[in-house]
Amino acid sequence: YVPPQIRKAQETVDDKKREELGRLKKMVNGLINRLSEPNLASISGQMEELYMANSRKDMNDTLTDILLNACVTAVAMPARLMMEHVLLVSILHHNVGIEVGAHFLEAVVKKFDELCKSDAEGKECENLLALIAHLYNFHVVHCLLIFDILKKLVSTFTEKEIELILFLLKNVGFSLRKDDALALKELITEAQRKASTAEKKFRDQTRVRFMLETMLALRNNDMRKIPGYDPEPVERLRKLQRALVHSSGSGKDTQLRVSLESLLSADRVGRWWIVGSSWSGAPMISDTKSQAQQKLHVGKVSSKIMELARKMRMNTDIRRSIFCVLMTSEDFMDAFEKLLK
Repeated sequence: YVPPQIRKAQETVDDKKREELGRLKKMVNGLINRLSEPNLASISGQMEELYMANSRKDMNDTLTDILLNACVTAVAMPARLMMEHVLLVSILHHNVGIEVGAHFLEAVVKKFDELCKSDAEGKECENLLALIAHLYNFHVVHCLLIFDILKKLVSTFTEKEIELILFLLKNVGFSLRKDDALALKELITEAQRKASTAEKKFRDQTRVRFMLETMLALRNNDMRKIPGYDPEPVERLRKLQRALVHSSGSGKDTQLRVSLESLLSADRVGRWWIVGSSWSGAPMISDTKSQAQQKLHVGKVSSKIMELARKMRMNTDIRRSIFCVLMTSEDFMDAFEKLLK
């Protein structure tokens, strides 16, 4: 039972919170509407200030909602607009914290998966795929996710999927080749196998032939064979990104190396890629092996040392092992060798 006066206080808090969120949404919306390449520096700076002044969760939710509303429509969005929006996310990802990019990526991937399963007629899927591609271009996510999506599309292999494969390869194909040429080669082989086992009328379609030609052009590093391929806008924005990111490690170390499966099951098993989030999936290292090794080291020492360890409050196996190694080693080299084992 909640007494009326406390109930009233809770309601006013909720109203207050709602009002605050509404005001925050207006501010973020105003900044996003004005977003363009020349004023990216000032807008990313203002967004960082908002992140400092408000809770991360509120900011992540608000920013993700506004960006998805702006970028995911039934018509194809201009590539430049997409790039500028994702570049803003990338700068915040590097300057504020990786949970910014992780939250946005998860929302985009889940929406993409949802729309792929439903037969939506519009260009929403392409727009979402463009967002994922540019998140990879601007070092928010690792190529692992892009390969996962491509494998999924190749395994389905209908007209819609072929369209999406072509769209993705045109945007990030050469970067994928640079990052993991072997995985790209395997993907091309799989696509060729799928195409050869498809029905004859489907196999003879110009779209399928064009996709296979594009893949071969990628494998042979032949940019001329891909119509409309222009790496210049991405390169220009990458230069701008390097100028706006504070930390020197703006590249590979903040990339989210997360698979499609992990992102889609995040609500169920947790988010291991965000520091401090829960994770209830498979253990990263098999526990039984490490426990056996620890017991083995401890078993070799005398009961006197074990008693000392107990007195010193070495209350876990690993602590006892380290203590025993330090106490029983002949010199520092011996201790080093044992600790490595």
